[in-house]
Amino acid sequence: MSPHNNSDTTETTPSDAQLMAARSKFLTAGTTAGVTCVPFSGGQPKGGVDDGPVEMVRFGLLDQLQGMGYAVELSPGMDKYRTMKPSCDPSIGVLKNPRYVAHAARRVSEQVREHCAAGRLAVTLGGDHSIAMGTLAGSAAVYGDDLCVVWIDAHADINTPETTTSGNLHGCPLAYILGLCAPSETADDPFAWIPAGCVRKDRLVYIGLRDVDAAEKALLRRHNIKAFSMHDVDKHGIGRVVEMALDHVNPDRSLPMHMSFDVDALDPSVAPATGTPVRGGLTFREGHYICEAVAETGCLVALDLVEVNPALGDPESLRQTVAVGCSLVRCALGESLL
Repeated sequence: MSPHNNSDTTETTPSDAQLMAARSKFLTAGTTAGVTCVPFSGGQPKGGVDDGPVEMVRFGLLDQLQGMGYAVELSPGMDKYRTMKPSCDPSIGVLKNPRYVAHAARRVSEQVREHCAAGRLAVTLGGDHSIAMGTLAGSAAVYGDDLCVVWIDAHADINTPETTTSGNLHGCPLAYILGLCAPSETADDPFAWIPAGCVRKDRLVYIGLRDVDAAEKALLRRHNIKAFSMHDVDKHGIGRVVEMALDHVNPDRSLPMHMSFDVDALDPSVAPATGTPVRGGLTFREGHYICEAVAETGCLVALDLVEVNPALGDPESLRQTVAVGCSLVRCALGESLL
């Protein structure tokens, strides 16, 4: 083939973004990534996780997405998440920073809802996992109870205000989203804005669990919520686990999906700079396979990547964790090995 013909072939080769948009069943602006950066750490006690999205942007994630052919629509006012902390935020029961968490999550929900309503693929970079109260409420506001949630995490994050022992709200977002929390006795409940049960319990599936509180196990069993632990990954392999997980929540691959990925789902040898590492996690390739498989369905409408904490570990741990976080986002948005 002549050099001229090679050039013609290159010019007509579709980008990753174009291929992803072509297979999408829901996105009307599929070559645009609506990115929301949430520098927020109020849901847990370790400083530094609020710098996670800043470091991923500094590492070049937005440029990488543009290199894949995406237009990037960035939500405004990223710094507001750092300045909106109330001057007085007493605990409600054992819950810590409840107003700060609730107000930040509400703002996240509005920004994610705007991206979803515009037909963009909503990408949210955290920040701790309490922000998922906002990301899921935002996507559910647009896609309704058809929305499926694939939760990739070492932890179940389904403690209620009654079951949490730490009071850290990054361990509670799904309890609020699924409507598992008892009615608040507080006259001014900061979480009252969350539509209880905006995600159906049978539309949630977990992959990667390995550190689950006894009360959370009871909740999962009582409500028949599907979960695949690392035992299942060891037994069946990641390919079969992902297939079973998707078959449970989206058997015909005909419903919109929101994937929420906590980097502590990965083994600490893969992603060391995170606040609650637990050994025995997903390998580098297992984490990426999940993202690739979800991308292939054409059903992904929203993605969270959370709990990268640049303050933990040495510079190499930071570089490694930020790099894998960016790589997971790219894979979820259609980057492939070939």
